[in-house]
Amino acid sequence: MNRIAIGAAYRASIRVGAASCFVLLAQCASSPGGAAATSAAPAPAVTTAQAAPAPNAADVRLHNDWAYLERYRQANATLPPPAPGENRVVFYGNSITAGWARYFDKEFPGKPYIGRGISGQTTPQMLVRFRQDVVDLKPAVVVILAGTNDIAGNTGPSTLEMIEDNFESMTEIAKANHIRVVLSSVLPVYDYPWRPGLQPVPKIAALNAWLRSYAESHGAVYLDYFPALADERQGMKSTLASDGVHPTEAGYEVMAPLAERAIADALRMPPP
Repeated sequence: MNRIAIGAAYRASIRVGAASCFVLLAQCASSPGGAAATSAAPAPAVTTAQAAPAPNAADVRLHNDWAYLERYRQANATLPPPAPGENRVVFYGNSITAGWARYFDKEFPGKPYIGRGISGQTTPQMLVRFRQDVVDLKPAVVVILAGTNDIAGNTGPSTLEMIEDNFESMTEIAKANHIRVVLSSVLPVYDYPWRPGLQPVPKIAALNAWLRSYAESHGAVYLDYFPALADERQGMKSTLASDGVHPTEAGYEVMAPLAERAIADALRMPPP
């Protein structure tokens, strides 16, 4: 083949190769995702379920039933009114009261004592459900034990004044409905295991001092559990609480006679 023929063949091969490239590029451009689509499959779409896990029951309840009115609604509906001459007592509080209620038959045999404690609750939540879970049960006495979860910040930061306001409101509602009031001291805590480092000892001492003063000046009974439960650090004795916050059965056995005396003192007072 002469030199002219070789050159012509070379130029023809370039034209064919270029045309093939143009065809390939056109195919890539017309495919979804452009050129990248020829080298990788499209990523699967991220669904809402994959992006965010479903909320747990506690989170749903905080949004839909913040005070957990549903907890005792059915039990309240089926509870008969007090019998004539019956001195019904409602123990009202948080998990400490809820845990205690299962020992009532043993520690207060034959007594018309009702537990209305809900785990984790703070005084603003208790104020919301006070009418349903206390007033509507028509007790002669309510024993309120609360405040420690406020100090722990369970429903957000709370000043002592905010906590005191809620105690005042519950007391006023009770007295307006002819219910005698027992205000319990906050139990000793050196540190909250779920919120360590808050140094609650001085805050508990200040709140208890206010509760004592308020009870004495407003016709309520102050129930002081603290000295019988506290250790040298002003936390709860390890023999009476497994986690430093919640009494064991041994702890409740120490508390029971103190509660009985306070209830007796309240019943000696005329109804508000």
